[in-house]
Amino acid sequence: MSQPILRVRNLRVVFPHRHGELVAIDDISFDVNKGEILGFVGESGAGKSMTGAAIIGLIDPPGYIESGEIWLDDKRIDELDSGAMTRIRGDRISMVFQDPLTSLNPLRTIGDQLVETIQTHLPIGDDEAKRKAMAGLEEVGIDPSRFDAYPHEFSGGMRQRVVIALALSAEPELIIADEPTTALDVSVQAQVLKLLRRLCQEHGASVILITHDMGVIAETTDRVAVLYAGRLAEIGPTAEVLNEPQHPYSRGLIASTPSVEQGDIDTRLFQISGAMPRLDALPAGCAFNPRCEHRMDRCVDERPDLLQDRVSCWLYADG
Repeated sequence: MSQPILRVRNLRVVFPHRHGELVAIDDISFDVNKGEILGFVGESGAGKSMTGAAIIGLIDPPGYIESGEIWLDDKRIDELDSGAMTRIRGDRISMVFQDPLTSLNPLRTIGDQLVETIQTHLPIGDDEAKRKAMAGLEEVGIDPSRFDAYPHEFSGGMRQRVVIALALSAEPELIIADEPTTALDVSVQAQVLKLLRRLCQEHGASVILITHDMGVIAETTDRVAVLYAGRLAEIGPTAEVLNEPQHPYSRGLIASTPSVEQGDIDTRLFQISGAMPRLDALPAGCAFNPRCEHRMDRCVDERPDLLQDRVSCWLYADG
């Protein structure tokens, strides 16, 4: 088995407020192996993007990491000061955001932005940086002749390709892709995901892919982590989780995903009852218990930990 490039241990992120604190991430632990794509999936509010922000050091105040450890290869990064974390961000860890316009300066050409990013992290001159930037554009399927174009002159899919080129420009070890295809149509989404996977394989980079779409998870990832209310519900190889989901929440997410293979287009999709709880109204015990068809007395009073390194559910307490 390949060695982890990222190790997260017992991560807890809180947001203080006048009545106490809101726990956004509660005791999450996982690894990302070198060269793999790990998917984070769950409904809005599950804690997917917050986990990514914690890893890259972008939690907005007053939120902060209360406890836990984040290791990038052999270096602990959650205790670094802002200057040291800035040097790692974009160099060893890059991020692809949901909306590429939040990552691109509308007043500067994409070429200038690529060159600036490259020279910020790599000790190379102007000519070499420009050659590398143009090669990066070509690698993501953009004609280098558009080096001097502005972001508004590109379509949404093309802008996302530019952002991927930016993320890869400093040759990072880990890329966090936060809903990178949500604003794109289905055909462009497939192209961008295929491009991201190919480029990461060629560059040897690892990826955390954050999404709410089980179809994206199935097509793109090697392993998947299902998050619910700031905790890890289930984690494992993508094929195993999709074919034999164990947590009732994982089963619900998969059952609510449309499939052309089912044949009957008039079949109503499964719907998980209820909604994700607010951070200030998390139930005792298992956070999913108010929505769970398999709820037991124990689920209401006791919160399960990850069992057999796979699933947080009392249904599997006896193995």
